[in-house]
Amino acid sequence: MTNTFFNFLRPGINTTIQDLGRNNFYHIGIPFSGAMDKRNFLIANKLVDNNLKDACIEFAYQGPLLEFFGINLVCAITGDVTFKIVRKDQSEEEGKCYESFNIKKGDKIDIISTNKSVYGYLSIKGGINDKKNFNSYSINTKAEVGPNEGKKFNINQKIFLLDNSNKFEKKKINYINSRIEFIRVLKGTNFNYFSEQSQNNFVKNEYKVSKLTDRMGMRLEGPKIKNIVNTNIKSEGLVKGVIQVPADGYPIVMLSDHGTIGGYPKIGVVISADYDKLTQLTPGSKIKFRYISLKEAENLFKLYNIETENILNQVK
Repeated sequence: MTNTFFNFLRPGINTTIQDLGRNNFYHIGIPFSGAMDKRNFLIANKLVDNNLKDACIEFAYQGPLLEFFGINLVCAITGDVTFKIVRKDQSEEEGKCYESFNIKKGDKIDIISTNKSVYGYLSIKGGINDKKNFNSYSINTKAEVGPNEGKKFNINQKIFLLDNSNKFEKKKINYINSRIEFIRVLKGTNFNYFSEQSQNNFVKNEYKVSKLTDRMGMRLEGPKIKNIVNTNIKSEGLVKGVIQVPADGYPIVMLSDHGTIGGYPKIGVVISADYDKLTQLTPGSKIKFRYISLKEAENLFKLYNIETENILNQVK
């Protein structure tokens, strides 16, 4: 290990390492995982001139308090986040999201909270010094897969970093985390298991994000969805964003660390272009869904990728 590392003086609520996830392991029960908000993850890496696939530190709600041991380090934080930099001499600087900054030995990064959102990202120029697990740095705490034995970080643990003493060059971007009026969905493979009234109510009424939400799934509160065929099916493969409806009638959206199979009927699946926005909804937030066609979803995904590339090109 190197002598360049972060020490956790406070771990935060849900601090993990994430990259773009792991492919082709569903058959052995290991889901995709990866950053919940892909666009903010990519911007974070771009701000420090990393490869866009490099791992970042993902945090939720209250973030970590990290003390740096090393010579010099360039970092950036993305998301709607309040943080400060505490210098070795105890002077404090208000942190600015979407703008790279420089820290030295003994400096601390105090990530106080996310604001009206869930996830934020800390990128580190040069990257994290650890080993991939199933071809990814992403931590899945449910399956205990990834660095740190697949667990959240605790106080006085360390994240070792690749040695980096490059000259600091500030980069920034003017970026606003916007919201969209509707979360768009494709009809699920078991759409016809539900009454016509429930199919209509699903998109006519609001749902609320419950407190029972984490990287694995998002439980929703609102109108019950009536199943007219069978409340259970033979277990089959799941994908990120699929919306299952258990026997109680309240939908659950499967998120990045979801189980790879499930036996509840599926009314829909959130389109990839809207996934980032969905994951940033805090408990108590209202959701309205809208059905769209596969062709529309494909076009929106292409547009999402074009917009993301244009945003990354604005980092200067």
